[in-house]
Amino acid sequence: MSSAANVMLAIHEKRTTPTDLYRPLRLYIASAYSEREAAAADDDLAAVRDLRADPSLPDPSSLERRRDALLAYARALSLVEPRFPISPDRAHVHSLAFTWHDAFKTGKKASPSLPDPSSLERRRDALLAYARALSLVEPRFPISSDRAHVHSLAFTWHDAFKTGKKASTGKKASVASIHLEKAAVLFNLAAVYSQIALAADRATDVGIRTACGSFQSAAGAFAWMRESGVAAKAVAAGATTVDVTPECAAMLEKLMLAQAQECFFEKVIAGGKPPALCSKVARQVIAGGKPPALCSKVARQVGIFYEEAYAALSAAPLSQHFDKTWVSHVQLKAAQFYADACYRCSLDLHEKEEIAQEIARLKIGISALADAKKVARGVAAPLLDSVNKLESNMKTNLERAMKENDPLSKYTEMVDNIIRTQAEKLQQASEITRVRLKEMDLPDSILSLEGNITLPLDLKEDVEAVQISGGPAGLEADGGPAGLEAELQQLRDLSRVNQELLVQTEEMLQKEANEDAQFRTQFGSRWTRPQSSTLTKNIQDRLNLFASNLKTAGDSDSQIERGLKESYPLISILDRRPIESALPSISRPIMSLDGNEDAIVGALKQSLRQLESLGAQRAGLEDMLKEMKRKDDILPKLMAGVGSHDDLFKKEISKYDPVCAEIADNIVAQEQLLLQIQEAIGKIKQQCSDFIMTRNIQCREMIEDVQKKLAGFSFSSSSSQASMQRNTSVPPDQNSPSPPPPSSHAPHAQGPYGVPPGGDSRPVYSQPEQRPAYSQPYPPYGAPPQQPPYGAPSQQPPYGAPHPGWRGQYYNPHQPQPQPQPPYPQPPYNAQGSYPPHQSSYYRPQ
Repeated sequence: MSSAANVMLAIHEKRTTPTDLYRPLRLYIASAYSEREAAAADDDLAAVRDLRADPSLPDPSSLERRRDALLAYARALSLVEPRFPISPDRAHVHSLAFTWHDAFKTGKKASPSLPDPSSLERRRDALLAYARALSLVEPRFPISSDRAHVHSLAFTWHDAFKTGKKASTGKKASVASIHLEKAAVLFNLAAVYSQIALAADRATDVGIRTACGSFQSAAGAFAWMRESGVAAKAVAAGATTVDVTPECAAMLEKLMLAQAQECFFEKVIAGGKPPALCSKVARQVIAGGKPPALCSKVARQVGIFYEEAYAALSAAPLSQHFDKTWVSHVQLKAAQFYADACYRCSLDLHEKEEIAQEIARLKIGISALADAKKVARGVAAPLLDSVNKLESNMKTNLERAMKENDPLSKYTEMVDNIIRTQAEKLQQASEITRVRLKEMDLPDSILSLEGNITLPLDLKEDVEAVQISGGPAGLEADGGPAGLEAELQQLRDLSRVNQELLVQTEEMLQKEANEDAQFRTQFGSRWTRPQSSTLTKNIQDRLNLFASNLKTAGDSDSQIERGLKESYPLISILDRRPIESALPSISRPIMSLDGNEDAIVGALKQSLRQLESLGAQRAGLEDMLKEMKRKDDILPKLMAGVGSHDDLFKKEISKYDPVCAEIADNIVAQEQLLLQIQEAIGKIKQQCSDFIMTRNIQCREMIEDVQKKLAGFSFSSSSSQASMQRNTSVPPDQNSPSPPPPSSHAPHAQGPYGVPPGGDSRPVYSQPEQRPAYSQPYPPYGAPPQQPPYGAPSQQPPYGAPHPGWRGQYYNPHQPQPQPQPPYPQPPYNAQGSYPPHQSSYYRPQ
């Protein structure tokens, strides 16, 4: 980079032809004002004329002095030659040697002939003074081809990048516009700044600061030329040279910024800044002593500016205007600093022992250099040597990184495999817990029983936002301005206004069409205006599109409003405060099974807390594995070892065994807890099923007993009362209903009331009537069922089947008598709960 640091570009100034400003401006003052005013302005006009005296050329007096000095030295040499023999001969003046460089073949050590910095500064000051004078002239003296303006004054400027062998040849522009003059002066001012920067000695701190500041000033002049509109006005006035276009000014601005950033990169390197910063500057342009990351950032910024300049050079109108050496120089510089940024970044990655990324950076940088060298033609030899040196350094580091990466990659893959496997186990264990608890409706069932169900934070915030804004009550007419009704009304108003605007526009178009038809009828062929339908076709098409959009929007609004109205009963839940009061809850049982429900719930809660603890432990174990990998550094051991690395890998991998064992223990403990919870819930379900089955049996036995007692009653007419009393084997129940009186309207004798003809003589009611409570309580839970009288046939139906004569709420007279069935089947004990499962995390005590 030290050799390449001197390879920068300076811009030649634009050349012009002498132009007398004094006479045209004085004539304009005399004609527009008076001769007295013109005489009073003589001194100012003379000053402007002197400032215009070709500021782009070197001072003629300095060239004349240089000529006189060379002539005097030549005469002195003519006098010295016959008197002092100068040659390698020991008898002559042999210790004197003259060194001169070829003016057309300058080598690496040849210093280019640069202008005297003091003369460049004087020229800069002259250009600044002339630019200020033009700013005063512009608003006072209109310069154009108009006869009322200063029309006899034209400015001629040559293209700075297309000059011929002589100053009078080459592409030029001659325009009677002060905008061309201002653009050319700003261009030359930037060019002088670039020459001052190139002439500075960047080997010193003062010189590098001067160069950096001058390149920045040059970029600022080009930026002002573009942003103030001077370049665009010059082109609009008729300037035909590419160097004063906004595109060229933008490209030169980026080029000057790139070289200014390159100067900063040289300062970073000279001051021993970190390589990462050098890389960043190099990537917008190798350093000693500082971290690589700093140099990498500096290098990156340099490359970005050069890339932007190259992109502008490759686009029209600049692509065919500049010399190919300029394009190749900028392209190679962009690739060089991009590669340098990659190189500095790779040094930083090597320090962090991220070998894989280091290899990737080096390969990218080497590829960029190789591609740029293929198309680089005519670039300076120092720049090409610097690129080759950088490429060689990157290849050397790449070979070293490849040697270090093979064993390190193998070990890294082993560690990654362990962490990946264990992470999958932990994730699978958490998922199993979530699914199993969801199947058992935990912990939602316990939370609902305790009334501690809470909404997720995000959902609760959304509900509160709805409540603050007025809530769903706004759907109703009296919901207030903050409710949804106000929003719906606003939609209706907007739709109405849009529809009115559409109708008004259509009426205006129709009115215009009617007038056109009227005039066409009135004037006939003399009405040459195109038909209204032709002129307004595009407008009519847009109106049709707007009408279609409004109709679609109206249908959508109606659908939304209808959906809100239909869903209001559900939406009104959002008005509940607190919103948790709207959540479903489970009531405690009406009667206890064995009095230990609270103990069972407490045991379940304890098990859930243990599951939560195991889940937190799993998260900590996963973080522990990742932290161990981050701190696992075996690169020094690999570099110090020789031969096979298998023993080293086996020893280092064993560090992860204790954590893997803890993960296995955690998963086993979780499985045991889940089994305990499942067994506890299974026992509760079994008790509930047994209780339900026993109560069903007792209920059927009671119904049978009552039916048998009722079967002994005879519901015949009053003439058979005594016979009924003699045939009754079971005394009537005190609480049994009395038989209804016989019908007095029957035309013929009939059987007991409610008995179908030819059917069973036992009375069966078509609708159960309200009866007082049984005189005797239900038998206690667990007591043996009551047996029927001795010798009575068993009439027990199968489990779940309705008892004869009792078919729910309605009487079925044609139902056949069921036959005895085998013993009752076992009821299902794994029936699902009556509450739907809720997805939740582990139980967290409130």
